[in-house]
Amino acid sequence: MTKFSYSDYLSQFRNAGRKCNNVLSRLRGDRRRGDNQSDGEPEDVDPVVFAIRRGDVEAVNDLATSSSHSLLKENKDGWIPLHDAAYCGQLECLKALLRAHPGSVDKRTLQEQTALLLAVSCEHLACVRCLLEAGADPDICSHNKETPLYKACELENVDMVGLILSNGATVNQRCGRGWTALHEAVSRNNTEICDMLIRAGATLNPPNTYCVTPLIVAAQQGHIRALCYLIEKGADVNMQTCDGVTALHEASKEGHREAVALLLTKHADANKPTNSGLLPLHFAAQHGHHEIVALLVSVTSRTMLRHSWISPLHLAAEHNRHAVAAVLLKTGADVNATLAHAHSVRYADRRATALYFAIANGSTKTAEVLLNAGASLSLDPVSPLLMAARQGCLSTVDLLLERGADVNARIPSYATTFPALIALCVNNLPLLKCLLDNGCDAHSCFTCSYGNAPHPALEGSNTRTSSNGYTVQNDNMLPLSCNEPPERATQFCEWISSPAMCKWAGPVIDLLLEHVGHAQLCSKLTELLDSRDEWQAVKRKSLSPRPLLHLCRLRIRSQMGRHRLRSITNLPLPNRLIRYLNMAD
Repeated sequence: MTKFSYSDYLSQFRNAGRKCNNVLSRLRGDRRRGDNQSDGEPEDVDPVVFAIRRGDVEAVNDLATSSSHSLLKENKDGWIPLHDAAYCGQLECLKALLRAHPGSVDKRTLQEQTALLLAVSCEHLACVRCLLEAGADPDICSHNKETPLYKACELENVDMVGLILSNGATVNQRCGRGWTALHEAVSRNNTEICDMLIRAGATLNPPNTYCVTPLIVAAQQGHIRALCYLIEKGADVNMQTCDGVTALHEASKEGHREAVALLLTKHADANKPTNSGLLPLHFAAQHGHHEIVALLVSVTSRTMLRHSWISPLHLAAEHNRHAVAAVLLKTGADVNATLAHAHSVRYADRRATALYFAIANGSTKTAEVLLNAGASLSLDPVSPLLMAARQGCLSTVDLLLERGADVNARIPSYATTFPALIALCVNNLPLLKCLLDNGCDAHSCFTCSYGNAPHPALEGSNTRTSSNGYTVQNDNMLPLSCNEPPERATQFCEWISSPAMCKWAGPVIDLLLEHVGHAQLCSKLTELLDSRDEWQAVKRKSLSPRPLLHLCRLRIRSQMGRHRLRSITNLPLPNRLIRYLNMAD
């Protein structure tokens, strides 16, 4: 019987017709059936590669001696058969290919991968040893600067790391982001590999592109074993990144309490600021790690905190970290400390206190903690109550009113003849009712300098400009800023009749009428109510005499005074009478 070589055998299959081609496709292990080809490899597999994947060393040797096949032929990804042998872990095929072409040992793919890197990536230790013995360069990196040593550390393959190091790999070579193999080993919390690298000459404090050292990586990820190991070996616990961040900053930010405690015992400096002036205590407060805050407070300098542009309490308030705020206040933080002026002016409303920061960011729970500790309502240029109304938070508004906030507070940049709070919650009737029930001046909304006479037209339909050129929006999103106000104050009738506000006029005027006695509507408000049929009932209410029962209630509330209205529920009166006085009936 005639003996066929592998190439003859394959050639006969190719010439046998469509049926034989289908058989060949199955033999080749078509990619769509789960073949182990590399990404993007064509379905028509090269005969050498086909033999390698089947581990057919005899076929590989036959093809190596055949003049019709080249063992250096590249596929579209730049792979030669040597790469496939390393990738598939076919050791004997790899040896055969190296014998045929020993100079191809460091041949690279289009992704700059060598056979050695592919073998390491697939953890084929025997192939790695074979390639190194054949003279493979262990320092050639891929297009993203990954070396075989870096990849072995990433895979935490101790034997592979030892083998590569013993063959002269450069231990401090960096990858694309500037990490060394030690960075990678630390990120895996693998102290065994760390020790191998350091014994091989790895630098202990190698900064990456952003000056992040392995110690900072360990602190950031809370890897206590790696942290202890590096400190024991003499790593600098106070080394800073290019942003001034230390290992203590990172551990505090990420909430690694054990790492913070360890660093403090190893003389980490809690008073070393970042380039932006923030201490580790700031980081812990901002991210809500109250246990770490408790650790850091006692070792943080009060002087350093005073010189900081923002207090940890401000950051806790801004990010609604009420537990942190409670710890800071308990340990002596000043509840009424103000933001540094240079930073306060960056905000249009010139916010200054932690309380205002809490309210501006919807942190009701933190606001309550601050108020319980004695936070002042009068230190910010803009009343915190105005911001709470802007946020539409009824619970915060109610809390501030309970603590004595001025319900008739004004906006510095927007002069009105009526309370600004009414404008801020015009599209939130429950909130508006809460304010009116607590003494907000509804009567001023019906005081008009033009009365029944025609009203002059405003400049523009939605805005008007003050004498200093500052544009005031005639909508419910009034500017809570500290700019100079216009010379003439806006009347309620002018504001509510603007195109942006007029759609809410009827319900708002109806609610206001419930909190005043006899009210004379000006021609502007009358015209506005006449514009929609469903608002005629509101107009009739304004024209009708008010019930004596209603007038008596208003008189009693007026005699009590605005600041005592909230105490009505505590009076020794029948429940029905309390509801009557509270505008509930």
